[in-house]
Amino acid sequence: QVQLVESGGGLVQAGGSLRLSCEVSGRIYDSFAMGWFRQHPEKEREFVALISWTSGTTDYADSVKGRFTISRDNAKNTVYLQMNSLKPEDTAVYYCAANRWYDWRYGMDYWGKGTLVTVSS
Repeated sequence: QVQLVESGGGLVQAGGSLRLSCEVSGRIYDSFAMGWFRQHPEKEREFVALISWTSGTTDYADSVKGRFTISRDNAKNTVYLQMNSLKPEDTAVYYCAANRWYDWRYGMDYWGKGTLVTVSS
């Protein structure tokens, strides 16, 4: 089992920055990938970013490319999402997720409970 706990959400003005953290515990294998997803009110959850736990290979949704950066600190068992140039449309609950493979398209195996990010205009 893998447990994920997000933190770092909050209220920020448009154009500002936030960094989300996800503490990871449990059994993590080399093949694992860690991701961030978000869910706007009344919309489906959507992919934001993915990172390989070992190689550091990353993937991003087009809507956040150039503004968001996913990273991990293996020694601290923590995954980060640095969000810059935030827009009101980035407002959502952000979820950390883990998958046994580097692929988010078919679902993720483990999920955190989410942290709310609100961007005011």
